Amino acid sequence: MENKQKYCYDYPRPALTTDCVIFGFDETDLKVLLIERGIEPFKGKWAFPGGFVQMDENTEDGAKRELFEETGLKDIFIEQLYTFSDVDRDPRGRVVTVAYYALVSLNKFAPTAGDDANKAAWFSVRDIPTLAFDHEKILRMALYRIKGKIRYQPIGFELLPEKFTFTELQHLYEVVLETPLDRRNFRKKFLNMDLLIELDEKQQGVAHKAANYYKFDKMKYEQLVLKGFNFEI
Repeated sequence: MENKQKYCYDYPRPALTTDCVIFGFDETDLKVLLIERGIEPFKGKWAFPGGFVQMDENTEDGAKRELFEETGLKDIFIEQLYTFSDVDRDPRGRVVTVAYYALVSLNKFAPTAGDDANKAAWFSVRDIPTLAFDHEKILRMALYRIKGKIRYQPIGFELLPEKFTFTELQHLYEVVLETPLDRRNFRKKFLNMDLLIELDEKQQGVAHKAANYYKFDKMKYEQLVLKGFNFEI
């Protein structure tokens, strides 16, 4: 068996953490999940779920572990966002964080505070309390990312219930993009892509004409991508 030589580095070793920006949508507003820190530094302040990466895990595994430990959320869409490495971002010392963003449907997941979090709560992205560390900067980056990506990848469906109406789908895009969209053109674009399955089910308990429900055909989308399909709104 080949011997593995051990090396000792003379360079300082920054600590490595992860932070996760979790977005949800409640039919009227884009929300972000925050935890109230139960430990110093910034005890009692709101922040994103996160923590130090362990020696036997990569950053994505660390982000998922911390997410579950502090909020109870697991098996959700998560993607790397950016690495934040300002030298003074953490009062404990030299700490680099790899940030992730996650998208969840609010009717599928109910966060619960755990580990070193006192509380876990949803906040409108338009009404965010003062955040710990550099988490305001991380939030701005995450909002910028999903605002761009929702136009060329169908990540928006992660924020919706499994079945939805065209009105609900359009409203999601209008909220994330912060702009009104022409109803006819929006509907035409999605129907032309043929990625929605129309269900034999309508809205219940509405005063106006009941709208049909649809669901996103994820399998068909993945097959089309292999053939060079471009999703664009």
